[in-house]
Amino acid sequence: MTTITTPLITTSSRSTALHNTPHDGYDACKTDDVVDLEIDAYSSSSEEDDGDDTSQNNISQQILSLATPALVSLAIDPLMTIADTAFVGRYSAPNDPYPLAGLGSAAALLVFSFYVFNFLATATAPLVAKARASKDEAGAKLVGGQALTLALILGTALTLTLLIFREPLLHVMGTGVTGVEADHYGEQFLTVRALAAPAVLICSASNGILRGYLDTKTPTIILLGSNVINLLLDVVLVAQLKMGPQGAGIATTVAEWIAALCFLGVLSGKLPSADGKNIGSNTKPSESGNIVPVFELPKWMDIRPLVVASSAVFLRSIVLQVAMSSAAAMAARSSAESDIIAAGASSSVAAHQIALQLWLLCSFLCDALATASQALVADGMGREDAESVRTVSQTVFSWGLALGLSLSAILWVGTESNFLTDFFTADEGTRLELTKLLTIVILAQPLNSFVFAADGVLQGAEEFPYQAKSMALSVLTAFAVFAALEYTPLLGASDGDTLVHVWLGLIALQSMRALTSFVKLIEKQGPIDLLGLGKQAS
Repeated sequence: MTTITTPLITTSSRSTALHNTPHDGYDACKTDDVVDLEIDAYSSSSEEDDGDDTSQNNISQQILSLATPALVSLAIDPLMTIADTAFVGRYSAPNDPYPLAGLGSAAALLVFSFYVFNFLATATAPLVAKARASKDEAGAKLVGGQALTLALILGTALTLTLLIFREPLLHVMGTGVTGVEADHYGEQFLTVRALAAPAVLICSASNGILRGYLDTKTPTIILLGSNVINLLLDVVLVAQLKMGPQGAGIATTVAEWIAALCFLGVLSGKLPSADGKNIGSNTKPSESGNIVPVFELPKWMDIRPLVVASSAVFLRSIVLQVAMSSAAAMAARSSAESDIIAAGASSSVAAHQIALQLWLLCSFLCDALATASQALVADGMGREDAESVRTVSQTVFSWGLALGLSLSAILWVGTESNFLTDFFTADEGTRLELTKLLTIVILAQPLNSFVFAADGVLQGAEEFPYQAKSMALSVLTAFAVFAALEYTPLLGASDGDTLVHVWLGLIALQSMRALTSFVKLIEKQGPIDLLGLGKQAS
């Protein structure tokens, strides 16, 4: 992998001598020279009249230099669950959907539980990036320490909640109708994976901090290593020792704790970052490498930005995950409520689990562009450079369209060749249900790529409250579409295909997210003004 380097420019004079200064990917300022971490492409647009194409290319390179390693690191977490799903599905007894159904219900609950706290990355990254870009290194590190503290507290509370209420929570997710066997497997998986909650949230917070420093390479290396560990443990525990979902849970939990400890080591300066240096190694010695949890009661004004941003993102995330988890629970009931045996319900859950993991994997790949845009838009906002914010946004959407079409093509090839169905399961009932869902997943990828790119841009502009309202409206739209399809004869209630209706509801959710995001993006007086309408009016 190529080392990510970002050219440095002085705020007082565009001295080329600073381009010879070694850059470690973290330095935000020097005490005497006041060096600000900026992008050459931004400054070139104001210094060169004939450099539009070059500037656009430079921005594309900058986005890709951040997005490429971010793509790997974001995909690694769902790849862990996909690895668990594949191993459990392949090494279960023939025509036995119960292990995969139990894992599917438990995994859906865990995705909900972990994802609602993704504000630890989503809200932290732009706050750190904006503070760093405005040369407030102490403020950037303070936000980082607060995020790590929140991760430890919330992770511990989440572990206790999942362990104490695991039985009723699993029943809500559908194990009550998929059979006693599926319920047993789901409880095994959930009990082990709940112990990883603090580790998962620490990884999320650490990812956000490093994104704020425009470093996506270090998380990639750490998470890639943890994914290899998970895979090796799956081979031993699931394939060799036949431990099923419990073995898969142990493999993932061990891998996530190793990743969390590595992140803490890098942020505290005990371990080097991906380029071999410590965080803040170009700052004053007293300030370098000191991003650690803050174990003291902070002042309200110090934590207000993180709390406000986190609250909005939390509400947005919990609304989204309620919709996704409801889809999983409805998938479990789709066959059972039609008087089909529990195995039929288990096949629906298993198919939904596989399709959902593919959906999430593609979404995380699209989110790599969002990660790059989030950091670069926040950087531009911190420097009050509206033109660079608009240019970055436009470039991200161009790349997003290309990525969405590419993902659709890859999934289509995998479906037509039967590779995806053969890879995940040998159960005939599951294969039949999965085939129906894969068409929807394929067609949705360009839409998904736009939605996630828009998320990154708006998060970089700190439009968290607007996104929370947008998500609430989108989920209401999704439920309305599902209800219409499920209960209105003219729209499809007669076909009885609840599982397909669930997925069409998810498409409606993404469509409304795209529409509401576009409205904010093109707003004349908005932070992005994607079409430059406000600029033309002035």
